[in-house]
Amino acid sequence: MLDLRNPQPLLTQLCTIAAAAGTAILEVYGRDFEVQYKDDRSPLTEADEVSERIIAERLRSLDESVPILSEESAPPDPATRRSWARYWLVDPLDGTKEFLKRNGEFTVNIALVESGRAVLGVVLAPALGRIYYGALHAGAWRRDDGGLAIAKPIYVALPAAEPPRVVGSRSHATGELADYLAALGPHVITPMGSSLKICLVAEGMADLYPRLGPTSEWDTAAAQAILESAGGRMMDLVGRPLRYNTKDDLLNPHFLAFGDTRRDWLVPFRQTRGPENRN
Repeated sequence: MLDLRNPQPLLTQLCTIAAAAGTAILEVYGRDFEVQYKDDRSPLTEADEVSERIIAERLRSLDESVPILSEESAPPDPATRRSWARYWLVDPLDGTKEFLKRNGEFTVNIALVESGRAVLGVVLAPALGRIYYGALHAGAWRRDDGGLAIAKPIYVALPAAEPPRVVGSRSHATGELADYLAALGPHVITPMGSSLKICLVAEGMADLYPRLGPTSEWDTAAAQAILESAGGRMMDLVGRPLRYNTKDDLLNPHFLAFGDTRRDWLVPFRQTRGPENRN
């Protein structure tokens, strides 16, 4: 039975699970491998599949009663999903395009979702030797060097820098994002892959991640738990918190992830196109 009253033991177990998946991913990363393509033309590799198997097996050993929803497994029907009060939401290899480019900006994402909210998350960047983890009301941390270093608490930057430091998708830029950034005004932008963008906001290395393109729920849940545990927020373009498993599909709305909650980051969007609910 999972006990969130003291989340540290569970976070430690999840970090160990993510590390095992990361080791298997790096074994594939270091040699030649084949690439398949799913129906939506997104890439799939042996690394995705082996990471999925390791994570699913070990999560079930923690508490077999908690369902697992993963990018690489067929989701149950919406009615069944929405009956879950608590479940694991997993992306065994987030940033497969970055994996194929061999730039190191890919992650393993494991989140625990309760009543639609990501309450606990682990994000491992195995090629970078870096892991982020956090739980709501407990805090967020970063650890480097494959676990040999001491974990350091992380916090969002307050106040946001001027000009604000923006992170953007390395592989999924859109015209809508360009319009938003133009309305935002002077800023410094850094391209980055996978859920690392949200983690950079969580540790105060960036102020804003505007995602005005498609994502799925497993892409964001773990990093959202970390960001909110570090003091930040993620919300859609009408100002509602990003929530999970509340509708038939598993697509996120367009959203903003930010650290300084005292600033209205929606102003540039309102200036460009007016509020929208869906992508």
